[in-house]
Amino acid sequence: MKEKPVLGDPLPASHPDNAILSMLGKRRSTTVAMMTEPGPSPAQLDDILEIASRVPDHRRVVPYRFIVFAGEARGRAGSILSTMYGNQNPGADAASLALEQQRFLRAPVVVAVVAKTDPAHKTPEWEQVLCCGAVCHNMLLGASASGFAGQWLTEWYAYDREVLAAFGLAQEERIAGFIYLGTAKEDPLERPRVEAADITTHWQGG
Repeated sequence: MKEKPVLGDPLPASHPDNAILSMLGKRRSTTVAMMTEPGPSPAQLDDILEIASRVPDHRRVVPYRFIVFAGEARGRAGSILSTMYGNQNPGADAASLALEQQRFLRAPVVVAVVAKTDPAHKTPEWEQVLCCGAVCHNMLLGASASGFAGQWLTEWYAYDREVLAAFGLAQEERIAGFIYLGTAKEDPLERPRVEAADITTHWQGG
């Protein structure tokens, strides 16, 4: 990534770029089933996380943080999922437990976007939540522009307090998303999309 701007630098108010418009117009998640190595290098991931953090953030609350699962840590995270799932589902078969063990191994890198909103802050909590969602989307865009596939998932463990505690989340923190990053085995196909005109009204006054 090019040199980061420093405080007080003048920045362009817009970035006319047909390549960016084309990328945004074709944005498509790649399912984890279609991901493989390589994932972003540590330096590339740092750049992607910097891009993810450049989001609208009313009053600079920074209501989010990142947890990176890479290398052997993915397997250790999977062991937690498998154990917790087995404890909660005593009748679970070996295949189900193995699936949980493999969750974080489906992509080379997994980033948890943790929402650490502050309900007491002057900025409404809903705006802080929206900021966290913007972080997840920016991360997908940054990954795509860096040459990597991505998928934003939650799944059951994003809402399990025992799992989240094992991952180091405080009781008041939540998961905005697990962002899986890697290389696509093949290009994903277009999926049905809503037509913006079908959900748009132009208000004309009372």
